[in-house]
Amino acid sequence: MHSVEETIGIAVPVSTAYNQWTQFTVFPRFMTVVKKVDQVRPALTTWTVAAGPVRREFQAEIVEQEPDSHVVWRSLERHPAHRGEVTFRPTAAGGTEMTVRIRIEPRGVTGVLAGVPGLADRVVRDELRHFKEYIEGLGEETGAWRGTIRDGRVRPEEPKPRRSRVARWPVG
Repeated sequence: MHSVEETIGIAVPVSTAYNQWTQFTVFPRFMTVVKKVDQVRPALTTWTVAAGPVRREFQAEIVEQEPDSHVVWRSLERHPAHRGEVTFRPTAAGGTEMTVRIRIEPRGVTGVLAGVPGLADRVVRDELRHFKEYIEGLGEETGAWRGTIRDGRVRPEEPKPRRSRVARWPVG
């Protein structure tokens, strides 16, 4: 198992960084290895990635997602299997600290590439830098999905408290 962890500071608020990150189909605009992303359902995506001559398609399930906090996913394929997490934390300056953690189980040809010392770390670091440049350049998100996912299932939105129409007597 190979693990990667990279953190980057971004000069936009947490909600802006998080909202843009949830726009998976836009990833090819700023990530060099991501060629296409289809959002099949809120918790299921299909990715096409390519690095050099190696091209691969896989599905990923979003296992957990909490607005302005984190997104956790796992690949549905076993070669190579991977799990990941991205967290969003506010900084004192009003920006965002983003941390990406990925665990890759090296199997097959693409697994061998993941096992090359420093390669996966370098790719994650570079792609995070591309995300930073993209969102800071825009200054605002291109869209947002503010839903919550638990155990791979979209949770219903919490009902907003309704204001009572019953007159309240002054307390007193």
